[in-house]
Amino acid sequence: MSTPRNAAWNALSTLPQQTLAQLFAADADRVAKLTGTLEVGEGSMLFDWSKTHLSDALLDGFEALAEASDFAEMRRRLFAGEVVNPTENRAAEHSALRGVGKDASVEEAAALRARMALLVDAIHDGALGEVKHLIHIGIGGSALGPALAVDALAREFAKVDVHVVSNIDGVALEDAFRACDPATTLVAVASKTFTTIETMTNAASALAWLEDNGVPDPLGRVIALTAYPEKAVEWGVDETRVLPFAESVGGRYSLWSSIGFPVAVAIGSAEFEEMLAGAAIMDLHFRDTDGRANLALRAAFADQYYTRLKGCQTRAVFCYDQRLALLPDYLQQLEMESNGKSVTADGEAVDFSTSPITWGGVGTDAQHAVFQLLHQGTNLVPVDFIACIAPGDDLDPAHHRILLTNCFAQGAALMAGGNMSADGQDPARAFPGDRPSATILLDDLDPTTLGALIAFHEHRTFANAVLMGINPFDQFGVELGKVMANRIEKGGESFDASTEALLKAAGLAG
Repeated sequence: MSTPRNAAWNALSTLPQQTLAQLFAADADRVAKLTGTLEVGEGSMLFDWSKTHLSDALLDGFEALAEASDFAEMRRRLFAGEVVNPTENRAAEHSALRGVGKDASVEEAAALRARMALLVDAIHDGALGEVKHLIHIGIGGSALGPALAVDALAREFAKVDVHVVSNIDGVALEDAFRACDPATTLVAVASKTFTTIETMTNAASALAWLEDNGVPDPLGRVIALTAYPEKAVEWGVDETRVLPFAESVGGRYSLWSSIGFPVAVAIGSAEFEEMLAGAAIMDLHFRDTDGRANLALRAAFADQYYTRLKGCQTRAVFCYDQRLALLPDYLQQLEMESNGKSVTADGEAVDFSTSPITWGGVGTDAQHAVFQLLHQGTNLVPVDFIACIAPGDDLDPAHHRILLTNCFAQGAALMAGGNMSADGQDPARAFPGDRPSATILLDDLDPTTLGALIAFHEHRTFANAVLMGINPFDQFGVELGKVMANRIEKGGESFDASTEALLKAAGLAG
């Protein structure tokens, strides 16, 4: 069936393709056109998309696609708190947690955040006794966001030692136990429904650890973070230590809610508020800026170009800052759980590639591991580089200079290519070049810029979904394996021959 979106895609597919070298040679203003700067707190963030293959003609075509996809209306619904998740008939109000959204939702979020701040401040003031450690138990969005933020910020702002545990593998929980003194440890249990089996099993083991080590009233050391507070109270948590959040906030977008409790405990309530303020700056930019000047939408234009028009199956993210080591993991869930779909929001099967596989690592480590494929492999992989001008360390400035030099050199080398042999003829030393990259350069990494960086990727993910006509806010694909695991746990039924053999080999059959 022909639709305005299909017509816009057909027009895009007929546009001429140019190399990066040709694009730069033809336009002396290319860097200025495809670089945007956003003032965030006391610094700024630079977004350079000039080393992608976006041309003026492609940008015109993608703006037409955005119009055909009703992007402006979908964005309005998002910020208005209207239904944007049709399969579950829900809004997606993560921006309201940051103060940008429907007035009633913003007010409710502010009240819940103030309640959380009172508890966090009481902990820091010693009202709950001496607290040196927090074990935060969650999984998926209830763990990835807090782990990223704590790892990125706690080195500078740490007030309490926070350990995030998500894996049901007991080794992960035992690692946290070894690092903590039970007498000075709190446990946060984060589950939207307060029924997630991995989280609740780990929580029960944490309670047993506290009890076995002589902690009186182990449940009194538990803070519950959930959209169903009554479930937490039924489980045994005192209602004064239950921090709710709205059901309209999806797990992978929940860092800004009470799921961010371990971040606030680690760095302080004021610093957590700064992180939300940074995200709100990006919210306002995304809400109020149209077309190619919209940083997240322009990034989505490039994403769609490489995934749908060039057939790229993956996108790589390399952070040239150790403090952002967990960002690729966080983005994997954000992007792949949101847009890894095979039907449109209307339930129709798609006939195109949707989300690419997101992967990445930390520079310069990754240069000595995977960049061989990026430079000379047969797969075209668009790359995002993320770096900070200010170092995160107090060592010899040579460390940070070499780090940044390598970051910028990799983008230049991917684009330029060349041959490293003496005569320029050795095919083993040939680099084809014309390989795309984008760079996000922060003045510094602090709570405000981290908040803006995460919000940028949230809106980029939403923009990609709108351009494809899919729903980024449901995630039924995570459920089938859970259902099968429950069936195996209950027993009494047969499975395929391979699964039966594996169960028998592990001693789980029967």
